[in-house]
Amino acid sequence: MNLYPDIWGGGQLLAFSGLDGQTDFRNGLCLRTSFKGYIFELKKDGYVPRDPEIAYVGAEPEKIELTGDFFRFYANGKISSGVLVDAHHILLQGEFSCTIPEQYFDVLREEDKILIANSGYLKADFLQRDIDSEIKARSVFLHSITLPEGLSGSVRKTAIKALSQLKTMIYAPEYRIPHYWTTPDRWPHKQMWLWDSVFHAIGMRHYDTAKARDFISAMFDLQREDGFIPLCGNPYSLHWLTQPPILGLGMKLVNEIEAAPEWIAGLAPKLGNFIKWILAHRDSDGAGLVEWAIEGDQNCRSGESGMDNSPRFDKAWHLDAPDFNAYLAMECEHLAEFLPAERAEWFELHQRLCRLINERLWSDKIGMYCDYDVEQNCRTEVMASSGFMPLICGAANKQQAASMAAHLTNPETFGTPLRIPSIPKCETAFYSKDMWRGPVWAPVNYLVVLGLRRYGYHELAADIMRDFMNEQAKWYCICGSLFEYYDDRKEVNPREMERKGRSPSGEYHPFHQVFHDLGWGATIYLETINHPEWI
Repeated sequence: MNLYPDIWGGGQLLAFSGLDGQTDFRNGLCLRTSFKGYIFELKKDGYVPRDPEIAYVGAEPEKIELTGDFFRFYANGKISSGVLVDAHHILLQGEFSCTIPEQYFDVLREEDKILIANSGYLKADFLQRDIDSEIKARSVFLHSITLPEGLSGSVRKTAIKALSQLKTMIYAPEYRIPHYWTTPDRWPHKQMWLWDSVFHAIGMRHYDTAKARDFISAMFDLQREDGFIPLCGNPYSLHWLTQPPILGLGMKLVNEIEAAPEWIAGLAPKLGNFIKWILAHRDSDGAGLVEWAIEGDQNCRSGESGMDNSPRFDKAWHLDAPDFNAYLAMECEHLAEFLPAERAEWFELHQRLCRLINERLWSDKIGMYCDYDVEQNCRTEVMASSGFMPLICGAANKQQAASMAAHLTNPETFGTPLRIPSIPKCETAFYSKDMWRGPVWAPVNYLVVLGLRRYGYHELAADIMRDFMNEQAKWYCICGSLFEYYDDRKEVNPREMERKGRSPSGEYHPFHQVFHDLGWGATIYLETINHPEWI
């Protein structure tokens, strides 16, 4: 079987990886495959009237190799190739044409070779590089990987794509961030994001544990002195909100593959300070449970929660949240393990959070957890996938866990053709194919499955992961991408889903489009294939 991804499809991302050399956050090249033929768009930050393009113009290819940093088209005994030589240059050889605005890029041509660089970065001698040698250098990571035995053809093909995609997501150390770090996608997100970084580490831990540790350490590189860790950031700036606190989970899972006591000991106090910051700044009523920051944007009411446009945030501003508090309780549990001298303090906080979650957030009416409106002094009774999260910290008793497990097999709530929907089928007034208003998300499935396993629901957990993995493989083999989310009804091609509706201005905006090659789709897939009971 081909070692390289070999499916053409629009939306796939290419960039130079930090695994191969120095990256450049501000000025690095990023390409995206077009939806209108064998064309690569060169993506720029900000608005560009028309994307610069590289087009393959040879005969219809008999075979294509398309990784995150090189490509080859095979046709009529000829090979047309392209490769990212470094963060700023792409070298082409063969049958290509280019539409490149001079104000953005520098271009050199010689016979059948073309060298393109971001304006001001051109190194003319790169045109003389041997393209096959450059491709061989870019291939080292994929050649170094041994996949688990017994994978089916489609699963193996998808795993190779996931590995190639993961490589593309990696930046080298730069300025404020002295560790290797990752981004959900090199365009348009580009920055490092908190819970994404943890999921990237969880997938990477099976292939390069040192890099997985770096992915988590890099988030702590952005920590302020008061303990705050941002939702996202880069070597030069950071966001003012935070994001789901699951760093301790990532630390624990990475450490299971290869123990690193000094790494844990170095990060644990920093994690403790982050948890203390959250408790001090996200509990508006002082009752002991925390609330996500909620914003005024109707398409992104709570980016801090990661569940941007969920119906749970439509009508309220201060909600004690089952997911936020479950994450906190889980992190306290891990800190009790990481910091033996402080074990009693963190265990007591874990127990207190679990007790409060049950007292305030459990609803007998809906048979699961939901948000509590602090201003109205009542539970919202709005059902969402966030209501399953107290499984991960052990807050639920056996009866509550059984009630939630029953929802996952109930076709009228969360037992949809593809589980776990972000809202239940019965919530028809809120439902759409848009992000957290119905679709299924890899990180939610993974976290809920960890919770199910904690309560002994191993068969149900495996069934959920297996079905989701097969859905990912199905659409990769059709579209060539691993997507941000998938249709819970298995009705709609993921590239035809919606994302936060239309831009408020009505104009094109990169964040109001389906994301292809989204990071955690790849890394959770790589985590899944390393659990024989899930495949």
